[in-house]
Amino acid sequence: MTTSRFDLRQLAENGLKRGFTTGTCATAAVKAALLKLICNETVDEVNVTLPDGTRYLTIPIDRICMEGNGAVRADVIKDAGDDPDQTHRARIFARVRRNASGKIVFLRGEGVGVVTQPGLQIGIGEPAINPEPRRMMLCAVRELLDEGDGDPTAGFDLQIGCENGAEIAKRTFNPRLGIEGGISILGTTGIVEPKSMAAFQASIEIYIRVALGGNPSEIVLAPGNLGQRFARNALQLPLNRVVQMANFVGFALDCVDLTLKENGHRLWQLWVIGHPGKLAKILDDAWDTHSQQSGSAVAAIHRVGREFGLAERVLRRIEQSRTVEGTIELLDGKSFAVHFWREVEERISAKISARLNHVERVAVRLFQMDGKALGGIA
Repeated sequence: MTTSRFDLRQLAENGLKRGFTTGTCATAAVKAALLKLICNETVDEVNVTLPDGTRYLTIPIDRICMEGNGAVRADVIKDAGDDPDQTHRARIFARVRRNASGKIVFLRGEGVGVVTQPGLQIGIGEPAINPEPRRMMLCAVRELLDEGDGDPTAGFDLQIGCENGAEIAKRTFNPRLGIEGGISILGTTGIVEPKSMAAFQASIEIYIRVALGGNPSEIVLAPGNLGQRFARNALQLPLNRVVQMANFVGFALDCVDLTLKENGHRLWQLWVIGHPGKLAKILDDAWDTHSQQSGSAVAAIHRVGREFGLAERVLRRIEQSRTVEGTIELLDGKSFAVHFWREVEERISAKISARLNHVERVAVRLFQMDGKALGGIA
């Protein structure tokens, strides 16, 4: 298959510079180290085939050196472009040596974490090198061996590391995800899209997989921090059972259902926690709750109010309210307020339940910004 070079100088749609992932760095380092090990060739750049199989990146090699025990180390400096990536300018290295097993073995080097909890598509005790980067490195090894540069039955140890990776990891979600001692080697496309929706959604998917690891009976989804408070204070759930889904409600729910299907598990209860300004939009089938993608939730709350039987004068005031927070203030202290907000919660729960096939119960809890439970049940 013919591949074409992907030019990182071409800006993303948002006008920002793209970069390359830690997985691409590790693959480039592996390839450079192998060229030195089996061809005695010292290169200052290598081509890395991207996971789509149709494009490649040209990655600069910062350093190559021979070490003891027949190993070669190659270093690559991570370039995340304009993305606010904690691993930007990190030194990713690969230490490669032959082995007698005839297999490719991934090993954890200094600064790369180890997996300590289920749910990450990588076994407990394994180095935190995600599946796609592993495939990229396997592809790089095969490319060299298939070109006649080495024994196609040869085995190699690929030890991947990151200088100061343990310190970098403290500024990431790795400790919360059960990855200890360093960073993760990541990347599903090989390219860092700056501040992209895809990157945000990819992180949500990872957090959901961790939350469902070990087949728990309940987890929490929330647009923001309210979910963490509720999980800690009311449910006594650990934080790794709480996922901040931001505005991506539909995407998060789909990830939950798909992960449960893959795990062969049914979740006893899914909690969805947040402010009605976000969650009541679901009543209008708005599954992306960003203001650019959906309208105000006031209309949906007004509709529930009419069906609930609120007085016309109250309905008029809700209709005139410009914000959901204004509606909350309007109803605050009214004798029917708690029952009304419970009705809103139940209707949102029903909408969400209809979207899920592997969840027994959905419980929605709505809160004011100050953390007060609108439905009266914390």
